[in-house]
Amino acid sequence: MALRLEDIELIRRLKYRYWRCLDTGDIAGMRDVFTEDVKVDYIGGTYRWQMQGREKILDSVASSFNANAVACHTGHHPEIDVLSDTTATGIWYLTDIFINLAEKVRTTGSALYRDKYLKSGGVWRIAESVYERLYE
Repeated sequence: MALRLEDIELIRRLKYRYWRCLDTGDIAGMRDVFTEDVKVDYIGGTYRWQMQGREKILDSVASSFNANAVACHTGHHPEIDVLSDTTATGIWYLTDIFINLAEKVRTTGSALYRDKYLKSGGVWRIAESVYERLYE
């Protein structure tokens, strides 16, 4: 049991790092958060963003989370299940604000993230991340 609790805490820290790096535009810091072949599928009120591959995702994030944006993503109420020594899943409740300074557009809302995690070389990483907005 103690080992599983340690894994759960490491996964929580991983997801918190993801949001911190996202909001601060820390692309280098975000690189270690994802597996190389990570998949994302985010469904919002006016968009669906599907992509595969860490470098493609990081390039896309860098184009949105920069000096022309202000963002605050917070994750709550994690439900993390460690399935094996190297696999886990998690559900997170997201509350966020994103302000596009160039276009003067503000987006607020919430979503439920459903993630899959892989542990390799003793390090947990996000292998798949999906969300659908509850409201926007």
